Amino acid sequence: MDSAADSKTINPLPAYALPMVFFVCSLALVSPLKKIGGPFWLAAPEFWLYPLQTVCCGALLLWFWRNYHFHALAQIPFTIATAILVFVLWISPQSFFGFSPRTDGFNPDLLVAHPVVYWSTVLLRFLRLVIIVPLVEEIFWRGLLLRYFIDEKFDRVPFGSFSWVSFAAVTVGFVFVHSPADWLAAAVTGALYNLVAYRTKSLSSCVLAHAVTNLLLGIWIMTTKQWGFW
Repeated sequence: MDSAADSKTINPLPAYALPMVFFVCSLALVSPLKKIGGPFWLAAPEFWLYPLQTVCCGALLLWFWRNYHFHALAQIPFTIATAILVFVLWISPQSFFGFSPRTDGFNPDLLVAHPVVYWSTVLLRFLRLVIIVPLVEEIFWRGLLLRYFIDEKFDRVPFGSFSWVSFAAVTVGFVFVHSPADWLAAAVTGALYNLVAYRTKSLSSCVLAHAVTNLLLGIWIMTTKQWGFW
């Protein structure tokens, strides 16, 4: 009886928050390390920091996995359509409105002379982009905060519950974890992913939408070599 009672009182907040906290904190190291400069591993820390981030966030997700409630996929055509719309939104400035290509960023072609290293880097990058990022971000933004701003005991709020305060807070927060160049796209993206949560009532659908968008974006990046979108 005691163990059952204790299990009901476990705070789910760390499970939903810690992967995102680690992700953001490790990402914040890239700029300071680049300013130090010097050898390649400092001048381009993303080449080792992103794989490390991928492995560590993946480990955290596995550790906390039983705490997440994903629900069955719902309204898949709507979810996929939203994902494609978000993808088009992100690439439209360069593809349709003549904005300058964003070629500065994580460029795996620097490793093309070493095929094993090159393909390992690309595969880990896609693992991060298509699996880790959608899970970490959707668990945090839609799984946690979209409910937390309704009730601090968020786990008792049904997934996909709506309030204007939580909608606005999550949308604004989603904007500010992106670079200023992406703020407009991030604002619309955050709102659309919120809409997926409200309409499907499924965290799995939110993860799917984010994953499809990122997969399309990753393929587009590799095709156009606009590394700034990584």
